[in-house]
Amino acid sequence: MALEWEDKKALNQYLDYLMYQKNYSNYTIENYRSDIVEYFSFLKTEGLSYLKVEYEDIRFYLMYLKEKKKDNNTSIDRKLSALRGFYKFLANEGKLESNIFSFIHGPKKAKKLPRYFEYNELEELFHTPDITTAIGQRDYLLLEMLYSTGVRVGELIHIKVSDIDQRSHSIFILGKGNKERYVAYGDYLEEALSLYLKDGYNKLNTAQSEFLFLNQRGGVLTERGVRYILDQIIKKTSLNKNISPHMLRHSFATHLLNEGCDLLTVQKLLGHENIKATQVYTHVTSDRLKAVYYDTFPRAKKN
Repeated sequence: MALEWEDKKALNQYLDYLMYQKNYSNYTIENYRSDIVEYFSFLKTEGLSYLKVEYEDIRFYLMYLKEKKKDNNTSIDRKLSALRGFYKFLANEGKLESNIFSFIHGPKKAKKLPRYFEYNELEELFHTPDITTAIGQRDYLLLEMLYSTGVRVGELIHIKVSDIDQRSHSIFILGKGNKERYVAYGDYLEEALSLYLKDGYNKLNTAQSEFLFLNQRGGVLTERGVRYILDQIIKKTSLNKNISPHMLRHSFATHLLNEGCDLLTVQKLLGHENIKATQVYTHVTSDRLKAVYYDTFPRAKKN
């Protein structure tokens, strides 16, 4: 859909704000752009202006998403989040008196437990890349970095070689909203990192890049590139699972809690602003604790 000039200007200003001030990933920004363009399209069909919508108009938009487009609750909730942020931005810029979307609540989402890999599954993943090649060394480091530090994929691709302190085994991370933190790493990641920096990185870095993860042409690896690499790796295993960068992050958090790490520490390591975002992992570990209890406690089950 071709946007009106004023609509396009407002949208681009908001997306620039998300990129340069909130430090959102390209993947998230593209989803928000698509969601807001769809909203503008609906308003144009109804003869409405985004600056003059009322509560009833938004209610009809939600009905349109649910009944005509057949969007599920998760998709609708994401679109509302994009619009809530957009209207908050407009209000802060003085283009609106208030954010009408702050009063709009999305449909209840079914709670889904985070998917994660078991220890033996991770071992199979780690043994898949051919570490005698530059690409294999990069891919092995990529797996280790996502799992051993729990960083987001958007954080991973922005890591520079200068952000890594191999003496203290720590990495500087610029997270969501330009929030800074340091993550620690251990011996396995140090081994993968040292191999890559001594060999594979020098072979790939034909453009003299300052970034750690590079593609075959020497350019900076993108989020889409990371997902493609993970898809290719899991195809070479016997694992019947989908894979994503966030699934390795989930595995990192789940395994920490399973081994007795406290929730507050996991929150800090993940870079969660609110501990509620971290508490979802307690459901996973509670299931794990029940399984251990029934398997090991002598009076849990009758013979």
